[in-house]
Formats: sequence, C-alpha cells, structure tokens
Amino acid sequence: MATSAATATAPVPLFRDELIGRGLLIATGVPGVYGRSGEFEDTLMRIDRIIDTLGAPDEPEVVRFPPVLDRQTFEQSGFLDSFPHLIGTVHSFAGRDREHRDLLRAVENGAQWSAQFPPTTVVLTPAACYPTYPMMTGPLPRAGRLVDVLSYCFRHEPSEDAGRMQMFRMHEYVRAGNAATVLSWRTRWLGRAKRLVDALGLAVRTDVASDPFFGRAGALLADSQRNQQLKLEILAPVANPASLTAVISLNYHQTHFAERFGIAAHDGTTGHTACVGFGLERLTLAVYRRHGLDRKQWSARVREALEL
Repeated sequence: MATSAATATAPVPLFRDELIGRGLLIATGVPGVYGRSGEFEDTLMRIDRIIDTLGAPDEPEVVRFPPVLDRQTFEQSGFLDSFPHLIGTVHSFAGRDREHRDLLRAVENGAQWSAQFPPTTVVLTPAACYPTYPMMTGPLPRAGRLVDVLSYCFRHEPSEDAGRMQMFRMHEYVRAGNAATVLSWRTRWLGRAKRLVDALGLAVRTDVASDPFFGRAGALLADSQRNQQLKLEILAPVANPASLTAVISLNYHQTHFAERFGIAAHDGTTGHTACVGFGLERLTLAVYRRHGLDRKQWSARVREALEL
C-alpha cells in the first residue's frame, strides 16, 4: 500500500547538510573537502586554546610544518606498509612544449592526462606527528623530548559524514623517552583530555581502539594493537547522535618510530614514543552537534570555557 504524503516520514537531513545550510561549512563539490566559515574557525581556535592551556605546564617544544611530507620520511615511517588506501601523493608536470600540447589536447578531448604528472618528492601529510620523528634521531636527553605540533593532514576517505573529512587539522603532542616515561605521560594526558571534553560539555566514551590497517595482515595488526591497548580513543557523537566518532586519540607506538628513525633513549637503548592527537574539526563538530548550531544558545558553562 502506498504511503500517503500526510503520513510519510521526511528523511532526516545529514548533519553535513545542516552545517552547510547554516553556512558553517562550505561545499566544494568533493565529499569530505569543505571550506570553513569565520565562526567555525573561531570556535575551532577557541577549542585549540584550551588544548594549549592543558599542555603548557609541560613546556613542550613548539614546531609547525606545512601539510606536505618529504617522500623519504614518509617511506621510512611505515605508513605505506599499513595504510596504502589512505595516502595522498603530490604530482607535478615535468614535460616540455610537446608534452604540454599533448596535455591540452587530452583535456580538450576528455581523455586521461595525469600520465604527464610524475610524482614529486613530497606527499600529503597523513599525521601531524610524522615530521617530528626525524628531529629526534640520535640519543635523547635524559628527560626525553616532548614536541607540540599542529598541521593539516590528508586521508583519502571520501564521505558524506561531516566528521570524516579528507583534509583536517590535528594538534598533537609527541613524547619520546623510555617506556615508563612515555606511558606515564600518556596516562596523564588521558586525564587532561577528559577535562577538555568535560569543559566542552560533550558526552563521550573512552575505548580501546585500532587503526584502519589494510588487508588480511592488517586485521592481525589491529587485533594486536587492541590486545596491547596501544591506542585509546575518546569518542563523541558527530555525524548523528546515535553513533560515536573518535575526537581524541592517545597512541603508544612502542619502538616502532624509534627503530625506523634511529631514536635512542639516554642510556643507549631503543627509544619509545607516544602521542596524543586532537582532531580539531571533529571536536568543533562535536560541540555543534551537542549544543546546536546557534552559539548564542549554548550553555553559560560552555560559553565560559570557550570565552565566548
């Protein structure tokens, strides 16, 4: 029996569409790639200032890198081994006049033209922490090192889920030292991260998680990562109220990056590393999801935390 117009249930609009309709995100025609409005950026930066305040007592080294990573560091990191499906490479034209004419002819005819663009010496940065590991090559100071880094990152995950952007910002703190040092640091940051989401009034859950490793071998790596509790995530509703998305990740790499980049503890043993990463767009989206798209209607407590 046909459903009448009076009883038909209208589809629930995607949160992404609500954000675009409000002008907080700007559609580009590419799933997961958006412009951000002035208000969205303002909210994001206010959240990031809270993160800065939480991290300031440790007096980290502050560094900033562009959203591209040199190919050698990328290959050395191991990202290609585990996440080939997420990689974004950078290609550039390397021909002469003849190749240029062939290129324009191919474009005019609607033919494939990308063969004229060989890979460059950089790739798109997949994680903000990656450029920091070459900085630490060699023996660490007795107290280890702690680096504050923020960057746009790229993951090839086209999606209509507003929380799964292809280009997004990660603010990370990266700790290097011996195992006891980095594990105690990660535990301390778990408490700080919970203070952040509490200040933002978010309803969250902390869970043991794994990265999206590729293929059958990746399933074993994911199981091992979960069993050893190497990755902890703080999750909050973003795309819809019924599902949860990771907004903060706390990762213990053991000796993975230390072995690949020659990082040694002060006593000469192989170093250990850990990082805590804040997804700035996801945290911002989670706040809008939780409190509504009109900042003026947010609670006094949240507005005070954000200094609105």
